Parts: sequence; C-alpha cells; structure tokens
Amino acid sequence: MSGHSKWSSIKHRKAAVDAKRGKLFTKLIKEITVAARMGGGDPNGNPRLRSAIIAARIASMPNDTIDRAVKRGTGDLEGVEYVDVTYEGYGPGGRAVMVEVLTDNRNRTVADVRNVFSKNHGHMGETGSVAWMFDRIGLIRTKSAGVTEERLLEIAADAGATDIRAEEAGFVVTTGVDVLEPVRAALEKAGIATDAVELVLMPKTTVHLTGGDAAKALRLLEALEDHDDVQRVSANFDIDDEELSRLSA
Repeated sequence: MSGHSKWSSIKHRKAAVDAKRGKLFTKLIKEITVAARMGGGDPNGNPRLRSAIIAARIASMPNDTIDRAVKRGTGDLEGVEYVDVTYEGYGPGGRAVMVEVLTDNRNRTVADVRNVFSKNHGHMGETGSVAWMFDRIGLIRTKSAGVTEERLLEIAADAGATDIRAEEAGFVVTTGVDVLEPVRAALEKAGIATDAVELVLMPKTTVHLTGGDAAKALRLLEALEDHDDVQRVSANFDIDDEELSRLSA
C-alpha cells in the first residue's frame, strides 16, 4: 500500500479530533466553495461539489453551513475567493511530496509551506519536478457492515472501479477520475454506506522507509496537513503497517 493511502487511513482515524479543532470543517467549506465556483452550484452536474458535500455530511456538517459555502462559491453570498494551488517538494531522503492547497493569499501560503518543508528535513521543488510521479484517481472508503468483499467487488467493478482493498474498518475502492461518481452512485443504490469520497494523487511507485527516515517523513506530512490552507498531501514512500501504527500512535 502506498504512502498516500496509508497516510489517508491515519487521517481518517483522526477525523474526529480534527473536527473538534474546527480544522476539518474549515477545509471542507473551502473545498465546497471552490467546487461550486468552478463547476456551478448543482451537485448533480458537478462531481467535485457532490463529493465535497458528501464528505461534509459524513463529517456531520450542518446543512445550512453547506448551503452557505455553496452560495459563496456561486456568488449568491459575498465571501472570500480561494484559489486552487498545488506545490511540489521533497521530503526526508528526497522522497516526492505533493501538497494541494486552497488559499486566499498565495504569498502567505507558499511561504508557510516552504517553512514547513525546511523545518522537517525537506525542501520545495519547481513546478513539474515531482508531479510526473503521481496519477490522479478516485478513492471511496466504505463500511464493512452488511457487505462482503465479493459483493462489493461485483458492484464496484460493474460500475467501473479498478481496485478494491480491505482495511481495518471497511474497504477502499479505487476508480478512475471519470467514473468516481458512477461508482459512488452504484454503491449508494446498493445500500453500501461510504465514509469518504475524494479525488487524490497516488504515487506510481513507492520507496520503502524505515526507522528515522520514516519518522521524519510522517512528521513532515502531519505538519503539512495541519496547515489550514492545505487540503491534501501525497507522498511516494511506503512504511510497514506495524511501524506506521507505532509512529502514528
């Protein structure tokens, strides 16, 4: 399993803590606002917005908060205008890192992200320096209750999914970007609950990390994720499950 998907699993378990701090809601509101601005306020015709709203509802965000975020995106309500920016860099040992942000101040955010890299044994790279090492894919996290892996595979594969993977509390379904919504809709129609629906960057290949390098890499990812403007972080390293659990405890 790649560094991104393992880190994604850790973030999922930490979601309740993030929600209490208000960070999760802040990030979700930004994503909803930008998705509505770029693709319109109708989630039925805007897959990115629909995915963002689903994620917000899974996080128990109130409907009126979601509605206001959509209206700020469409211009029906006044609000801050965010821009979608991706930064590239290198972590401990030269491992590739992609940082996706939504910001209302590029100069502030790029300075902050550069500072996080430098404080955590990494550095930022030029545009295009590591992006070629990643593919954009769809990721759906489902609950295991009431569905077998065989049944899930049948439904998801028929809708166009490319992979199914079992995890501690459920399954992770991988899709192409263009079929994320059809696969999600097929799971919903079959009564399969989803915990997360998102577009992510997945490394094409990974490098195995252990010991001090693994600990430093996780500290970098966690520091980047903790920034209010950062939406997602992806990296091309791999860490054994046992060591990952110990380091992220």
